[in-house]
Amino acid sequence: MSTFPNSPRLLKGGLVLIDADTSAVQRIIVLQYNPDTLSRTLQPQAVKESGDRAEAMRLTGPPVETIKLDAEIDATDQLEFPDQHANAVQFGIQPQLAALETILYPASAQLLANNALAAAGMLEILPTLSALTLFVWSKSRIVPVRITDFSVTEEAFDTALNPLRAKVSLGMRVLSVTDLGYDNKGGSLFMAYQQLKEQLAAKNGAGALGTLGLGGIP
Repeated sequence: MSTFPNSPRLLKGGLVLIDADTSAVQRIIVLQYNPDTLSRTLQPQAVKESGDRAEAMRLTGPPVETIKLDAEIDATDQLEFPDQHANAVQFGIQPQLAALETILYPASAQLLANNALAAAGMLEILPTLSALTLFVWSKSRIVPVRITDFSVTEEAFDTALNPLRAKVSLGMRVLSVTDLGYDNKGGSLFMAYQQLKEQLAAKNGAGALGTLGLGGIP
């Protein structure tokens, strides 16, 4: 705890899994430590080259945005107080890793149910519908995402070979209204995300042509 009572509360980033139809929260995963860096890439969605000059400035939709970060998980502090952290003593950081990894898995109950349907002669079985994953990085960044890349480097183990420290590298693709539509909960969250960007852009001070060494556009 901070020794300064008036110090601001440190917010954490994380992932929230919700039901896309009801918006009911299914799981909240808080990153133990906020990553030092977060990289984002935006790829514009322009009209493909067709030789038509009228199409050169047209955009077909929001850019494809990807987010990458490295999250550290460490049980060292918890192991100093074993009476308060029985899970860390018994399992190390496996529960935290499992909470992240199982985002990528269909529910085992659904897999078994689909297998039973296939054994009963069902000809067409729909792929399992996953929860909608939201990446939360402050109130101004709540975006629906699909995890596209996930890697784990485990760095220390206890005597039972439970991992005690790890670095998780996450790659995520932001899902826009192009992916989800406007009526989907994720689509509405994306629109709020884009609209906030537009509001923030409006707060940026206007530049002057003179700063660029121009008296006007030739």
